[in-house]
Amino acid sequence: MTSGPRILFLAALSLGGCATTTIEQAPLAPPIPVADAAATPQALVRPDLEQLTPVESVRASTAWIAAQDPKLHAVIALDPTASAQAERIGQAGSGPMRGRPILLKDNIEAAGLPTTAGSLALAGNNTGRDAPIVTRLRAAGAVILGKTNLSEWANIRSNNSISGWSAVGGQTRNPYALDRNTCGSSSGSGAAVAAGYADYAIGSETDGSITCPASMNGVVGLKPTMGLVSRTHIIPISESQDTAGPMTRTVAQAAELLTVIAGSDPADPATVEADRRKTDYAAGLSPDALRGKKIAVLRFAAGFGTDAVFEQALAQLKQAGAELIEIKTFKPTGNYGGDEYAVLLAELKAGMKSYLESSPVAGPKTLADLIAFNKANAAAEMPLFAQETFEEAEKTKGLADPAYKKARANSLRITSTDLDRLLKGVDAVVFPTRPAAWKIDAVHGDMSPGGNAVGSMAAVAGYPHLTVPMGLVRGLPVGLSFVGPKWSDGRLLGFGHAFEQVRGPFPRPNFYPSIETSPDVAPALEPQRR
Repeated sequence: MTSGPRILFLAALSLGGCATTTIEQAPLAPPIPVADAAATPQALVRPDLEQLTPVESVRASTAWIAAQDPKLHAVIALDPTASAQAERIGQAGSGPMRGRPILLKDNIEAAGLPTTAGSLALAGNNTGRDAPIVTRLRAAGAVILGKTNLSEWANIRSNNSISGWSAVGGQTRNPYALDRNTCGSSSGSGAAVAAGYADYAIGSETDGSITCPASMNGVVGLKPTMGLVSRTHIIPISESQDTAGPMTRTVAQAAELLTVIAGSDPADPATVEADRRKTDYAAGLSPDALRGKKIAVLRFAAGFGTDAVFEQALAQLKQAGAELIEIKTFKPTGNYGGDEYAVLLAELKAGMKSYLESSPVAGPKTLADLIAFNKANAAAEMPLFAQETFEEAEKTKGLADPAYKKARANSLRITSTDLDRLLKGVDAVVFPTRPAAWKIDAVHGDMSPGGNAVGSMAAVAGYPHLTVPMGLVRGLPVGLSFVGPKWSDGRLLGFGHAFEQVRGPFPRPNFYPSIETSPDVAPALEPQRR
């Protein structure tokens, strides 16, 4: 995450509705209520989806969502055609993801569903389009189950936001402890996979928005190399840093999903190399992938309660055959945070205008329109935090501005130079992705106890970043990060898979009201008899 301005997680942004129209005049298009799926006591033990037919998988997922999502707020809408998709695939479908339900972060367009980015301004933003990655998923036989909640506008609207909150979806909660944050901005995707709604979800990241919620919800998350996956019809923040990526229960599933969604897109110039670089990531997995590999250890990046589980993970890496190389200290060659922030502001304004103007739906067409909408509907849109970052972005001077060009060149130079220095002579670096989840706080906003600059540098430079659950801290998940050079996505997935085989099954969440009520912690909080 950035060390200068407050953490800017990802997503990209969506739109719809009219900038000066009141909410009463532009009501939220009703999603398919998750409660419409009959939840029975039997639904509280969700079966293994991979053992079911496509129709059975969709029924099991929707029943489980109906049972659990009133507590989590991880899903914004279910696709009303999901059952029909499953029936069609069950009868004649094929492909590597045949019949498997998948959830999409609600900044990714899918025909038949609004794409809201969590904002009431986009309540009617049903474009009728599939993003190219959704087209690829359908061709591979996946069932589009619905849309997940997210940090509204991908946490780019305000520096005082609450990760996981959106006006459309409310506050996403962590299934390991319901009073804990999910991180963001791919909050709902992380929580939904952890909760067992589906084994596959798509998130998106500008800086931390896949890896942070994956770590805090105990799931696998991959921020791919920038340019490996199309961004067309995904609401943007930054053309320099945005990318969609897998959020799944296992590394093998992430590899399977990346194999499907990776590839060149003529509408996205950043992906020109993708077809040449992509491979069958799932076929390349091996439990021996770490054997003889040199892994740099950023032990100084631990702390905040992660030390013990990190040491255990390092022992497991050695057990899998890795040679660990200690990196005692690391001093960046410059402070890129301010330049990254300047780049995001300028690209947000330009990218938002391009996206909104491309939408066939009547509604706001500029960032200024969104700002006006939020002001006109402040009670619903800004009850907890404002939109000062939007307003800063509106003041930027465009992508031809020399100050913007200098900031992008400087941030890219520093981050790529420093990462290349870290990676010299090793195959990857590892570190704790993030500390365990902080509590949801409507007064103070996000209160993250710390982060790691290397993950943020990978986001700015466009290098891949994989996080795999490594253990629990007082019952809350924390992830192990693998960062490697550009286009090393397959290598990182192989390392994560090999680590996962040694680590063994990861504990599923119990939906505790708080960690303080869990059986491992609650007794320690009571007075001790003397």
